[in-house]
Formats: sequence, structure tokens, C-alpha cells
Amino acid sequence: MEQKPQKKTLENTSKVSLHSLETPDVLLGELFKDVQMHEIFSDGKTFVDCTAKLPYATIKKLYEDNKDKPNFNLESFVLEYFEIPISISSNFKSDPNHTATEHIHSLWPVLRRASDQVKEGSTLLPLPKPYIVPGGRFREVYYWDTYFTMLGLVESGEFELIENMLDNFAHLINTVGHIPNGNRSYYITRSQPPFFSQMVRLLADYKGKHIYQKYKKVLKKEYEFWMDGKLADESPINHCVLTPLGILNRYYDKGETPRQESYREDYTLVEKTGAGKKMYRDLRSGAESGWDYTSRWFADGKTMETIETTAIIPVDLNALLYGLEEVLTISYSNDPAYVLSLKTSMSIRKKFISTYCWDAEDGTFNDYNWKNKKQTSIKSLAMAYPLFFNMVNKNQADKIAKYIEQNFLKPGGVVTTLYHTGQQWDAPNGWAPLQWMTIKGLENYGHSELAKTIATRWVSINERVYRNTGKFVEKYNVEDMTLEAGGGEYPVQDGFGWSNGVYLALKAYLKE
Repeated sequence: MEQKPQKKTLENTSKVSLHSLETPDVLLGELFKDVQMHEIFSDGKTFVDCTAKLPYATIKKLYEDNKDKPNFNLESFVLEYFEIPISISSNFKSDPNHTATEHIHSLWPVLRRASDQVKEGSTLLPLPKPYIVPGGRFREVYYWDTYFTMLGLVESGEFELIENMLDNFAHLINTVGHIPNGNRSYYITRSQPPFFSQMVRLLADYKGKHIYQKYKKVLKKEYEFWMDGKLADESPINHCVLTPLGILNRYYDKGETPRQESYREDYTLVEKTGAGKKMYRDLRSGAESGWDYTSRWFADGKTMETIETTAIIPVDLNALLYGLEEVLTISYSNDPAYVLSLKTSMSIRKKFISTYCWDAEDGTFNDYNWKNKKQTSIKSLAMAYPLFFNMVNKNQADKIAKYIEQNFLKPGGVVTTLYHTGQQWDAPNGWAPLQWMTIKGLENYGHSELAKTIATRWVSINERVYRNTGKFVEKYNVEDMTLEAGGGEYPVQDGFGWSNGVYLALKAYLKE
């Protein structure tokens, strides 16, 4: 009896696909570079999100055979052999009679994706369960965005969806080895700010402590990804940097070529500066930070040409890893030796941030440059992360609160940094995740009045923009509420997952 071919499902292909999947630049060679460098699409991410209609090798050969012929048109060729992705939610028409809260509840189904099917010719890493995407050009799940989106899903009572999204991240950890920047092949060389442990904690707060047990193995596996290299004789290795106190962490992307989705921007910059592979890695590592881009990563505090992300031990990353270690101590409470090693690392992080990152003169936490062996001078809301994780003493927290109130508080909330560089993670922009981290951090140390002021101003700017445009957007100009946010490598995106989530959570917070 003839055996039927096995049906291709996510379960029996994903592990193979994720490890064997090549990225578009490798699969398409010269065609990929030509499309990106000739700006066939104004946004380089569009092409890497296209789905090939024929096998990549076939399209590559067709291009090689035809590109030098008279009347060959590159744009027409791309449109013939690739399916162009759509922008999510941009065409969604909001009901002007809806409140902002009602609008968000009506948007969840628009931003929701069912479980993915394996699709040949696509860069999407298929996920087994439903999930929420941010919106706009962001058609896939994004790692750190998801935590802040989940804050809103809690308020919407979507606990099953939250658990599905956690299951998807567990799937990625088990197949890729970590949670990538997003579920695309071109993102797998890097992760993003490690919020998975806080997502687990969020669900455990509502569903009970068994949630820690459900995800304990993948939590440990993610931790091992970030700590890979901690036992090496040389330093730094990957994300690990040996300091006089012990191992701390940095952002680090294993790639050393232009980012696929921003190929032209990266290639042009590196060619101009002659900085080579190191700059590609620093650009990629800046993308892993989620703050792409900001004066935090620039040696001169002003220009992309001086980017040095991998030389910096960031306050926020090490606070997040402290939070991951804390959740692991709960998950592995019956393994005293492992818990002891985690607590040792936690004490190293606390001591490092409170000494090497503490600017006693200004009363702030600054990032630390391990190459120069000194703090950077850039003031940013990363200083609120140690407060969110209860890592510092009351005196330090009080000084941080004072500094934020005097310098970061603006009419629309808190500004990301104090510098106007034209980068999107600098002034005048405010971002939903940083409002939340700052507000909760201040609350932890009794600064409720300031926290509520920030929340009130942020909710107000969200509602103002919604009234004027019918949209929630990715970032806001908190200095001048009459202007749109700007900067970055693409236009302001609407949708928008984490803005929706933080808005709902802050509305609930302000009612408490």
C-alpha cells in the first residue's frame, strides 16, 4: 500500500524550518541588494516581508538571465514574482462615536493573527497559536512590545490570548534558542529587551503560581542565551562582559552585515564612514536594544556615525536580567544551588548599578562604557528601570524622582532623553513602554503624585491624538502636543499594540 506524503504542518516542520531558513540576502544574492539599493520600496522592510511566488533559486536565476536585457524593469520584475505585504490597521476606520477605550477594544481583532501556516517563500517564522501584532509596517509579533500590549489585554480580560502568546514565545525559545526581535528569519541573530519573565509574572498574578512551573524550563533557556559566554576566559563574549564585580550584560547581535530590513541605510552609512563590520554589529545591537536609535549608543551623544552599542553596559538591560533572575528564583525554588547562583548574580547587578552607574552629582543612573571604564553622559529614562525592579535604596530613588520631575516631565508625559538628535528614541518623543516603566518605578518608592501626573498627561495626549486622527500611534511628541512625533527610519505607525495596552492599563491605574 502506497504511503501518503506527510501533510506539512507547523508541528512537523517548524524546528527544521527555523534552523535551516536562510535570509533573503543569501537566498536572492544580487537581486536582494539591487532591490534595496534602488529603493524599489520606500521602506526596506517591505521587500523582506514579501512572499516569493516561485522558489527563491528560480527567481534568482530568472533575474540573472534577464537583468541585462534591454527594457528590463526591476520594479516590474519584483511585482511579478513577489506578493507585496499590506500595512496592518492603516485602513481601519475608527468610529468617531467611540471613546478611546472602545476604539482599542474594537482594534484587538484587527491586530490579532491566527496561528500561522507554514508558507514557502515567506520570511515569517510560523507561530502555533494566535497573537497580537503592533500594527502598520509591523506585521509580525515583536518581543518587548508584547509585554506592554499584554497590559491592555489584561484589562480586556484576554487571558487565553496572553497565554497563547506566552506559548508562542516558549515555542521560539525551544526552536530558535531565544526570542528573536520578531518572528521573521531576518531577525534571528538578535533578541530584544528580555521581558518574557515579566510576561510570565503578569499571567501568574492572575492565574496562579503554576504558571511559573509551566514556563520554568524556557525561562532558564532564555537566561542561558543572555548569559552565554559567562564562563569564557576572555571578555566580552556575546552578551556577557566581565567587570570587576562579575558578569554584566550588553546588547549584542551576532550578525555583521547590514540589517535586512534597513539594508540601504546601513550599507550607505558604513560605506561613508569606512567603519566596516564593527559598525554593522553596533547598528544591529542598537536594534536589539529596542531603542533604535538614540544618543545613548553614540560616542559623541549626537550622531549615528559614532555608534558604539556593544561598548555599553545598559542600565535597563541589566535591570531586566535582574528581573529574569528573580522570576527564576521563584520558578526553581526547590533547587537551592541554582537559586544561590541567581541571587549572587542579582547582588552583582544591584551593586554595579548602584556604584558604577550611579551619578551622585546629578542623582541619576547612567549607562556604563566598559571600554572607556566610565559612565556615559547621556540621561535617559533607562534610569527608571532599577526602580521598577526595586533594586536601589530609597535615597537613590528619591533623587531619580526629583531629576525626572525637573528634567523629563513634559506636557504630554515623560520624554525619552533630553537630547534633540533627530533620532526617534530621543527628545521630543515619548513612548508608551517608558511611561509605564517610569510610573511603576516611581510608585514602588512612594512617588505616587509624580507617577499620577505622568499617567494623566500621557493619557491626555493619547486621547487628544485619537480625537484629532482617530488613531493610536507608536510614539508621541510630549514636548509640543500640537506636533507629531518624528525621527527614525520610517513614518509614525498607527495601530498600535503597546500604546493601546499602556493606555488601558493607565486608565485602570488612574481609577485606583
